[in-house]
Amino acid sequence: MTLAGNWNYPTQMVFGAGVLAKLPEKCAALGMAKPLLITDEGLKDSAIVSKSLDIMAAANMPAGLFAGVKGNPTGENVMAGVQAYKDGGYDGVIAFGGGSGIDAAKAVALMVGQDRPLWDFEDVGDNWTRVNEAGVAPIVAVPTTAGTGSEVGRASVISNADTHEKKIIFHPKMLPAIVIADPEVTLGLPAHLTAATGIDAFVHCFEAYCAPGYHPMADGVALEGMRLIKEHLVTAYKDGTNIEARSHMLVASSMGATAFQKGLGSVHALAHSLGGMYDKHHGLLNAILLPYVMLKNREAIAVRMDLLARFLDLDGANGFDAVYNWVLDLRAALSVPHTLAEIGINDEDAAQIGVLSFNDPSAGGNPISLSVDEYAELFVQAVHGQLVEPRQAA
Repeated sequence: MTLAGNWNYPTQMVFGAGVLAKLPEKCAALGMAKPLLITDEGLKDSAIVSKSLDIMAAANMPAGLFAGVKGNPTGENVMAGVQAYKDGGYDGVIAFGGGSGIDAAKAVALMVGQDRPLWDFEDVGDNWTRVNEAGVAPIVAVPTTAGTGSEVGRASVISNADTHEKKIIFHPKMLPAIVIADPEVTLGLPAHLTAATGIDAFVHCFEAYCAPGYHPMADGVALEGMRLIKEHLVTAYKDGTNIEARSHMLVASSMGATAFQKGLGSVHALAHSLGGMYDKHHGLLNAILLPYVMLKNREAIAVRMDLLARFLDLDGANGFDAVYNWVLDLRAALSVPHTLAEIGINDEDAAQIGVLSFNDPSAGGNPISLSVDEYAELFVQAVHGQLVEPRQAA
């Protein structure tokens, strides 16, 4: 077997409780004098946004605020942010929040210097070469959830409101130059979002680990990310003030997004389709869908599950069964719904979901190739809860 690969792990990260205070210093290091803080609607009036703006003002570097970003950011959100950036004469972006805020902010930073439509930069073929690199604004990222890991990613997932499709916008310069990872920022995250974003981080690690291809660096990062999540997610969920658990989860989130440059899989292919169609929380969709896709991939991932079960110190003679049962138990401990029906999704759009999922870029990283009909079938199973119960996996 020929071993080869092109690997990138370049992000500068400043990590630790209280490092938010370094925000002005890190903005200045990138040449910013008047940055625009971009976040989502839910954080607009939050104490942590106010604190960040106060920190900037105290350093004689007042920052603007744009918070017109939905939970599943749209192209219209991005272009409104671009207009705010230009109208205010800003010179850099603070990407602040969970995946929605950071994804939108990175896309704004890309688009402020482009003269082509946003969708011209979809991650297809060599579209990324169309970007005017000199026009991309510098980015400092501040994650407020431990889930998406968008702070260490080179792409943004943006919804096309006209087609109800999620599109991946990509360019290497969308990678934030500096990440300020302060676990204190995540202390106010509600329990249900701690659960959804935490399992999102786990799915990033899990699908990256299961993706075909030779990338032992990503595999190693993914394994350790899953171990950290196993050890600390439930604690962070039960006690949101536990700074140690929050710290480990924040690191695990970045690890998941670092690892998934190797690839994702059918959980994300379905979640992207459902998020675009029904405007549901991405992490929650991943949490519901994971075991359904695990069963579909069982034969292809069995050997890897043997290693993962040992690494996570799970009981059971069969590695897949041990991991599968643990995932189901984790979902139960975090009060994750068992079905898509419980979050208001029915199966009437199964055929369309099948097509959208089949065409999603994440589908290419699944351990086995699934057809349109198989994606539609998985969706229906997840709507109705057609899943083997814990400790009964065949």
